[in-house]
Amino acid sequence: MRILGISCMFHDASVTVMEESKILFAGHAERYSRQKNDSYLNQELMADALKHGLPDVIVLHESSTLKNKRRVSQLTWASIKAAFTEITAEEWLKKFYPQLNGIPVTNCLHHESHAGAGVMTSEFDECAVMTIDAIGEYQTATIYYYDSSATPALQLKHETKFPNSLGLFYSAVTHAVGLKPMEDEYVLMGMAAYGNPVYADKINKELFKHAEVTNDNLHECLHTINMSKGLPKNFMSAEALADEQIQFDLAASAQQVCEQRILSYATLAKRYNNSDNLVFMGGCALNCVANSLLYKVFKNLHIMPNPGDAGSSLGAAALYNYYNTLQKAEWEGPYLGYNIEGTWPEKKFLASLREGDIFGVANGKAEFGPRALGNRSLFADPRGETIKDRVNEIKRRQKFRPFAPIVLQEHASDWFDMPGGYDDSPYMQFVAKCKRPDIIPAVVHGDGTSRVQTVNRKQHPELYKALSKWHEESGCPIVLNTSLNIKGQPIVNTIEDAHAFETHYGVKVHISDD
Repeated sequence: MRILGISCMFHDASVTVMEESKILFAGHAERYSRQKNDSYLNQELMADALKHGLPDVIVLHESSTLKNKRRVSQLTWASIKAAFTEITAEEWLKKFYPQLNGIPVTNCLHHESHAGAGVMTSEFDECAVMTIDAIGEYQTATIYYYDSSATPALQLKHETKFPNSLGLFYSAVTHAVGLKPMEDEYVLMGMAAYGNPVYADKINKELFKHAEVTNDNLHECLHTINMSKGLPKNFMSAEALADEQIQFDLAASAQQVCEQRILSYATLAKRYNNSDNLVFMGGCALNCVANSLLYKVFKNLHIMPNPGDAGSSLGAAALYNYYNTLQKAEWEGPYLGYNIEGTWPEKKFLASLREGDIFGVANGKAEFGPRALGNRSLFADPRGETIKDRVNEIKRRQKFRPFAPIVLQEHASDWFDMPGGYDDSPYMQFVAKCKRPDIIPAVVHGDGTSRVQTVNRKQHPELYKALSKWHEESGCPIVLNTSLNIKGQPIVNTIEDAHAFETHYGVKVHISDD
């Protein structure tokens, strides 16, 4: 059975192809259209997906019917108009992809797709599952229990519904400080390190029904005011928000509240499930600072490297496959997208590091998820005092923006205080206090932490080999790794994209050692 999973019509559209529990392809629409956060499927992406053959079934990541019912119930002109005028995923497929006509189309619920993407790529036979995002059909946060021996295997234990939404709150603050909501939340997280959480009490008292979260009111920890209209106009004046330090302080306050509420919801998940294992999914699972706190509640944690809506195309396909075969997805990692053939450029990688260059690598299958993990990356030696500013200048980003270290897994604990006592973090999903910030300043944020990516022989053998040689030569088992893109643009996808990047920005991009 060949399954085509689709997530689209809101932001960051994607598709996934599965057959016999194998993930054959997973890609983002934006990488093909070159339109950041593209909501719509395009012919180029679908052509790559359909190279594997026409599907036997198409599974959508949410219910268009329930989504539009919720929009109507909001009783605002914009939401009602959207419900009656915006094209649905079903209509989009029928209009633009006639070759798919006659193929059965079904759907999961939005939060089921999130949960499925996490559970079906985990190693757990049983686990608590927590999803937190902006909004699905009605749900904005859910707790499930997954038990492979039960029927159904995925059981809903708790839900928070619109208009109560931690994700919408964080997006509203993102907008308030002048950033783009549903896209720049990770920038807000970075800003938090340069502020003080002086508005956290104000947020808790004025926006949340329960200013204090205790063991007695954990069920209410994600309940807020009606976030469908954003922050109240009287929460903070436009004049105040024009001040950069106030922006930093508001970011720090929102981040602290977000961390507290996520940790409280995890505590509730533990109460419902009493498992040592947690799968965390949804857009809020991209908050790597908050993620690091979850080890206070759970011993083992899995966050699929594409936990937002784009990853739900995989979740929808994998969940449908499981319910029909009782087989989980054969997850081998996030390298699932467009393939640039050739030998991973180890020799050129090492030569550029020796020269002190900032350089790109575009080789192999593109990463499925928002973070480059070695196949569409921009690299540099992290030891230079000016490297961080130079890379931010190339990427047209704010100077405060941090970069991630990629480190040989066996040396991770020597350089970083890894969360949970584990030495593996293959998908840049946690932060860790850096033990030697004076040596690798380019990958240390303003609060002394780093968003660590570890690499081992199994995860990415070519990158592991190259980094091991760099360690032998330099004594440093770490390089700076960030996505091969410019602020506001999608990550490089094809050879043509790589050449264009090289031409426009004067940065060498290595394709192959061949």
